Amino acid sequence: MRIFTLAALALILPASAQAQDTIIEGNILSKCIINTDNQGVYGNPTPDKLSTTPADGGVEPVIRYDVAVADFYLARITTPTSFSSSPTLTDTVSWTGSTSVGEVSDAGMSAYETNKVTFEATTEFDLTIAGTTRFDVSSVAEYGAGKAFPGGTYRAVVQAECIAK
Repeated sequence: MRIFTLAALALILPASAQAQDTIIEGNILSKCIINTDNQGVYGNPTPDKLSTTPADGGVEPVIRYDVAVADFYLARITTPTSFSSSPTLTDTVSWTGSTSVGEVSDAGMSAYETNKVTFEATTEFDLTIAGTTRFDVSSVAEYGAGKAFPGGTYRAVVQAECIAK
């Protein structure tokens, strides 16, 4: 009986199931690349206002999107709604901003401006044509009710994303 049991086990054990996980890996490089062509600078046209508008002494940031394949990506650009660093502020800052199409590598990209979708501080552009699009961003911060911004360095961040559709 014992030999029979051992023989049965010997036949069963080699036939027992085994599993092996095999990994498949890939490194995906985006076909949508974002670069900053121009850093923004706040001008201070009045004591209670900071603005990137050239007429106010500022410099508008320019963000470049290079898209290798058409109709696969959305450009999503969000203008600042707070300072990333600043002197201590004791009153409310009111923010406005906008994003518009600047220089383009294909005339058809001018439709991006017409078809853009804006919600709160974010603007989305459907990148339907391969090539390069530069977006001009404006940002204005106004302080309190007639209060002057305290002296110091002010920084704010424009968030630029390339979203796969």
